[in-house]
Amino acid sequence: MKKDIIIPKSEGVHVVAIHEWNDDFMEKTWYAYLINETEYKLEMAIVVSRAYGIINGEERKTGTFRHAFNEVEANSSVKIELLENNVLQLNNEFMLTYFLDGKLYDKKFTFRSNTINEKATVELPVVNQRGILAN
Repeated sequence: MKKDIIIPKSEGVHVVAIHEWNDDFMEKTWYAYLINETEYKLEMAIVVSRAYGIINGEERKTGTFRHAFNEVEANSSVKIELLENNVLQLNNEFMLTYFLDGKLYDKKFTFRSNTINEKATVELPVVNQRGILAN
C-alpha cells in the first residue's frame, strides 16, 4: 500500500528571512517570507510556524502560528510573519503545505538557532534582496 502513495517533491518554493525596516519599531527587524520561484501559482498555501530550543540550559518553545494564503502567484513572494529578536536564538520551524496542479505538496523549513544574522545573508531569488534561506 505504501508503495502506491506518490509524494511529489517540493521544488522552487522557499521560506526566507529578510532584514527590513519596521515603522512600528523604528528599526530593522527580521521577517519570514514565502517565495514561489516556480512558473505556477500555489493554491491554498498553509504555513505553520513555531520556535523551540534551549536558552541558558532551559527548554523553551513558542506558541504555534498558522497562516493561510489562498494563492501565491508564480515568481512572487508573500510575507509570513515578524521574527522577534528573542526567538532568533531558537530553532524556527515552518511547515508548508500547498496545492500545485491538483497535487498536495508538503515541506519543512528550519532556521537553526542563531543562523538568522546579517553576516549569513545571500542574494535571494524573486525578491532581489539579501536574506537567509531556510534549510
